[in-house]
Amino acid sequence: MSTATDLPGFEVPLHRSLTEPILLGGAPRTVAIANGTLAAAVGLGLQLWIPGVVLWIVGHSLAVWGARVDPQFMQVFARHIKHKPLLDA
Repeated sequence: MSTATDLPGFEVPLHRSLTEPILLGGAPRTVAIANGTLAAAVGLGLQLWIPGVVLWIVGHSLAVWGARVDPQFMQVFARHIKHKPLLDA
């Protein structure tokens, strides 16, 4: 760690947990909680068990796939929705 290009005082140890996204079952935490809540509302609240389980499996699978492609896909999607299109044709 001490080479000629390193300047003393400009290196900070950084824990890995500060740079990795928080995943819950492989999906982003907020997406997994929202998906589970929606599936539970359908399955338990409406007493539609099979659609609730299918909704949970499909939603969680899509969230896991999105997190594998890009761990910050929800932040990117939210930013994409917020900004207007560049060219109005």
